[in-house]
Amino acid sequence: MRYSESHKAETHKKLLKIASRALREKGPDNLAVAEVMKEAGLTHGGFYAHFKSKDALLAETLTTIFARAGANIDKMVEGLPPRHALATYIDFYVSPRHRDNPSTGCPITALNSDMPRQSAKFRETFDKGVKFLVARIAGWLAASGHSDPEALAASVLSAMAGAVAVSRAVSDKSLSDEMLEAARAGIKARLGVSDVELARSVN
Repeated sequence: MRYSESHKAETHKKLLKIASRALREKGPDNLAVAEVMKEAGLTHGGFYAHFKSKDALLAETLTTIFARAGANIDKMVEGLPPRHALATYIDFYVSPRHRDNPSTGCPITALNSDMPRQSAKFRETFDKGVKFLVARIAGWLAASGHSDPEALAASVLSAMAGAVAVSRAVSDKSLSDEMLEAARAGIKARLGVSDVELARSVN
């Protein structure tokens, strides 16, 4: 049976959605092409009609994840002043909800330990995604009057990702919650976007 181009495009989109979740849940080494195809209701042989290789699937999946993250950020901070946008993003990122949902969360926290063993193509895609998020944070910092926003943004993203990664590794949920709360408050205070400071800026 010959399928239309629109059907192929929809199938491709479905495969990327399934792979996006599997990549963050299992990591690139344990993502199985056969399982992705099976979940999509397709045979393993149909894979090559969409991707040249597993590496190509991984790279496009990661690109898709970062693109979706960008769209979600846009929606999250729409209409907010820079300092409020920054605080909103920190609150979202360094949170129990993000910690508890790695399959839909930031790929930096899900994949960072896997990256040294990956192909150059996949690592390049990861680097582009990290630079994209750093640039978004740097934009808010620059608009808020911070000096050297690029360097500060890289530091902030590292702190946020590290806090979430460690909170996931801790088995004691109460301790994990405390770590997230402390990290979130510390990062926001460092940037002058604590709840108290933002409230003062409105009054």
